Amino acid sequence: MQAAQELLKTLYTMAMMVEARDAYTGGHLWRVSRFSGLLAQALGLERREVLRIMLGGFLHDLGKVGVPDAILNKRDRLSDEEYAVIKTHPQVGADLLREHPLAALAMEAVLMHHETPDGKGYPAGLSAGDIPLVARIVGVADAFDAMTSSRPYRAGMPIERALQIIHENRGSQFDAQCAEQLIVLGERGELAHIVGHSENGIPLQSCLACGPIIAIPRSLPHAGYLYCPSCGGEYQLNRLQQILSLTATGQRNLVRGQRPTVDHDLVAELVAEASACLSVAQQGHWFRRLFA
Repeated sequence: MQAAQELLKTLYTMAMMVEARDAYTGGHLWRVSRFSGLLAQALGLERREVLRIMLGGFLHDLGKVGVPDAILNKRDRLSDEEYAVIKTHPQVGADLLREHPLAALAMEAVLMHHETPDGKGYPAGLSAGDIPLVARIVGVADAFDAMTSSRPYRAGMPIERALQIIHENRGSQFDAQCAEQLIVLGERGELAHIVGHSENGIPLQSCLACGPIIAIPRSLPHAGYLYCPSCGGEYQLNRLQQILSLTATGQRNLVRGQRPTVDHDLVAELVAEASACLSVAQQGHWFRRLFA
């Protein structure tokens, strides 16, 4: 089990390093993983499969390591050429993941989360019957988070509006069953505690210039300093029991703001959670598949 946990740790750490390059999406991987898990559970999947899908949700954007910063963090509309670069990230992620011993656990989510039932997705233009369930789940979870997350250039949509868009596009852009079940979860209020958060109970904090895009590491102490990943604005953390807030210092440090970091406490928690999906027998099954 220890070997499997170390392998899982490398996957989560790699995913966090990739996410840290994107100035606007703090906590995106965690949120997509949580949405995916709730949706998989609501669809009646067994616990181990739910955890595997959550792992896939966390790793789905690995391929963005191959997207230049100028495109990844562009505030304006992407050109056709830039969008073509963005569309390479599922295949790049699959290529990056391929030689990892636990690749099979997340490969479908990484490679196929942008495939759509109408066959207009990428990278392969698969149609509904050819898209694995994990990719359909992560795909709708990813889109929902993108719609409800704020960027420096736009506010996130209300949950109700994002669910309406998913409803309007079920069966074409989104798998109909997954879309309908996500809508049910949203209408029950079961998604609200994840929207706008970077971890359980830790809401994203707002930069005065860029909006709510600052993710607070759980281990950052009271009066510790952190920086907006977009503009580099410096803030001091205030912890009052369970209430978090930031105070601007008036200083800027873009280098500190854009320095890739890994929340090791969160990684440890995720590894412990995900390893539960691998019983001793199942670990043997995956390793036999990978090295057969």
